[in-house]
Amino acid sequence: MFFGNNLKDVNHCFFSRLGGNSINIYNSLNCGSGSKDKKKDIKINRLIVSNYFSLKSNQLCTLHQTHSNRVTILDKHNPNKTYIYDGIVTKQKNIILGILTADCAPILFYDSKKRIAGACHAGWKGAFTGIISNTIDAMVSIGSSKKDISCSIGPCIGSNSYEVMNDFYNNIIAANTHDRIYFNRIKSDRYLFDLKSFIVDRLKSKGIVDISSINLDTYSNDMLFYSYRRSVHKKEDDYGRMISTIVIKD
Repeated sequence: MFFGNNLKDVNHCFFSRLGGNSINIYNSLNCGSGSKDKKKDIKINRLIVSNYFSLKSNQLCTLHQTHSNRVTILDKHNPNKTYIYDGIVTKQKNIILGILTADCAPILFYDSKKRIAGACHAGWKGAFTGIISNTIDAMVSIGSSKKDISCSIGPCIGSNSYEVMNDFYNNIIAANTHDRIYFNRIKSDRYLFDLKSFIVDRLKSKGIVDISSINLDTYSNDMLFYSYRRSVHKKEDDYGRMISTIVIKD
């Protein structure tokens, strides 16, 4: 359990790439339906995830993520529906909220007083345009208080692996010059970007105090994690996706 408090009415897990059925570049727990992996293997992998929580595969709810700041409130899960969002919150019990990542940060939220769960997919673009703020606001809109929300950040690309160019740097600091603190210049036109710190400070700015995280770099840990950036550098034609999950127990 990675939440700061020992919460007994919720389960969550940041799954690695291990323990699944996929082969070759997808080896082995690829849960990304948008990948070119065999659909039957993805289906088996999603069943493995559901079984971890002693639930059925149709109780696993994932999103069609587009690096947006859009969040949905799940009142009743429809396993046949495509949810085109990057954040989701719910009061529903025994529904596994799943976020897919391969360098971006999965963020899980829980309010133990009102029993409200949330999850979002936060790459630089989503974090920059407000996915974190919007997910928290959605939780508040259905009864949460920010002081009661615990948050856990899963594995994502580390700052030593996240090299960006001038246009990226300029785009970020044009909105707020304070955000230059998340960059370390390594060449005249190149920087290293600290996505994790960028996310943590946005959580704090929204009044979230109970924040924990897993400090593992998806790019450099080939055995444990998929990485979009690593797959590009290796000239692979696709990549797998890890899944990060949270479920309110009945």
